[in-house]
Amino acid sequence: VAKSMKVPVYETPAGWRFFSNLMDSGRCSLCGEESFGTGSDHLREKDGLWAVLVWLSIIAARKQSVEEIVRDHWAKFGRHFYCRFDYEGLEPKTTYYIMRDLEALITDKSFIGQQFAVGSHVYSVAKTDSFEYVDPVDGTVTKKQGLRIIFSDAARLIFRLSSSSGVRATIRLYAESYERDPSGHDREPQVRKQSSFLSLCVSSLLANVELLGALSGVILPPGSKIDSFS
Repeated sequence: VAKSMKVPVYETPAGWRFFSNLMDSGRCSLCGEESFGTGSDHLREKDGLWAVLVWLSIIAARKQSVEEIVRDHWAKFGRHFYCRFDYEGLEPKTTYYIMRDLEALITDKSFIGQQFAVGSHVYSVAKTDSFEYVDPVDGTVTKKQGLRIIFSDAARLIFRLSSSSGVRATIRLYAESYERDPSGHDREPQVRKQSSFLSLCVSSLLANVELLGALSGVILPPGSKIDSFS
C-alpha cells in the first residue's frame, strides 16, 4: 500500500513510544497496532474518536459502505489473514530457554529453504531473524523484539516474549498469510487454515528443540487465549 502511494512505512517494536520520534520528526502521521488502535500526530496515544471520524470521512468521500471499501482494497492489494495465540502464565526461566533455542534453530543457515506443507499449500522459508529496530531519528537500537520466520509467499510466523502480564511471562505466537487471488478473499479467517498453518509450523519447530520436556507444558496450557481476525 505504501509503495503504491509512494510514502515510507516504518515497522517498529510493540509500544506507542516508538511512534513518538517518527511523529515528532515529521516522518509519520498515521500509526496503528495489531489490536486496531489507531492515531495520528496530534496525540501520542491511540485515539478511538479520531479513528471513527477518519472512517466517516472516508465513507463520505467515497460514497461507499465499509464492506465495499474493504473489498476494493482486497481486490487491489490482496488480503492478509492473521491470528495470534497467547501462552500465558509461564515460568520466565522456561520462556527464556524456549526463545533461546528457537532463535538458534531458525537463525541457522540450514533453516532457510525448509518447507512446511498445509493441505495443498507449501510454505517455504525465505528469511529468518531476531527483529531489532534502529530508530531513524536518534539511532537508538532496540534488540530482541521477536523471532520472525518469513515465507516466500509473504506469510509470516512470529514468536514474541512479553512480560506485560506481571511476574509470569507470556509467549505470543503470530501467524499471518497473504491471499492475492480474489476467489480466496471470502474464506473463513484464520480459524481453519491459519490455525493449521500455525500448529504445523510450531509442532515442526518444537520437534527440533532439545527442551521438549519443558515445552510440552507450554503448548496450549490452561488459560491460554487465542485471538483471530483479519
